[in-house]
Amino acid sequence: MVAGILVSSAWQPARADDLVGLQTIYETRTEDTLPDIALRFDLGYVEIRIANPGIDPWLPGGGKWLSLPTQHIIPQAARRGIVINLPELRLYYFASDGQIMSFPLGIGREGKETPLGTTAVRRKRAGPTWIPTASEHAENPDLPAQVPPGPDNPMGEFALYLGWPGYAIHGTNKPYSIGRRDSHGCIRLYPQDIDTLFKNVPEGTPVTVVNEPVKAGWSDGVLYIEVHPYQADADAIETEGKPRTAATIDIDEMVISTAGDAVDRIDWGAVEKAKKDRTGMPVRIFLPAAQPR
Repeated sequence: MVAGILVSSAWQPARADDLVGLQTIYETRTEDTLPDIALRFDLGYVEIRIANPGIDPWLPGGGKWLSLPTQHIIPQAARRGIVINLPELRLYYFASDGQIMSFPLGIGREGKETPLGTTAVRRKRAGPTWIPTASEHAENPDLPAQVPPGPDNPMGEFALYLGWPGYAIHGTNKPYSIGRRDSHGCIRLYPQDIDTLFKNVPEGTPVTVVNEPVKAGWSDGVLYIEVHPYQADADAIETEGKPRTAATIDIDEMVISTAGDAVDRIDWGAVEKAKKDRTGMPVRIFLPAAQPR
């Protein structure tokens, strides 16, 4: 792969396997920061930081090779409409023509968590007006009653209002908030991503929000797992570069169930390493097939 060249795409063709996107390696330039690289490659801040432990987010230095989390296992949810997986801070859209779109997002912070469950896009609006909630006014009494469309509007240029009252998928006027837990529960996307989503998602589209820190899936006959830190670890990763909670996720049953008749090919060493590292990137956990004698 070529340094500085994005080799993955938000859009992927219809496919029978469970992976979307392509792996990307990037060589840093002297002037790079991790937030700038994340914005350039359509990644969230937490996911790029956990994928590259030990890298200074503000002064990574030139000539460092980074692993960019541009490939993902599709969550275990119905592949229709919009699926949001909170621990990985990522949204998936399954278009009616079979295309798959994946975008990083910002979600609700501690105490204002984005809810789990199923809803739908009830209405769409270009140039939304932001009306702060009662809780937002309680936190900041100086907030206006409403903010009209424009550069000061924290909802950005487009909004998809959900069936849950007070919740929407929208843009932002603070792009560097993407990939963090920083909202009052709404779901934020980069301006260019909400623009694309707004153009492609019709009203009535189902929306499913799940909490899957671990995913397993197949691609070309090979089994992969993807282990993310817990949702509550996002704040620690942002400030300290690593999760605070211990890696106690028990995924062995999931691996065995997903492997099925090929359970004897599981590389348990790779499974244990993925559980420990929690890089948020797909890890191959299959040993090579035995050769016939």
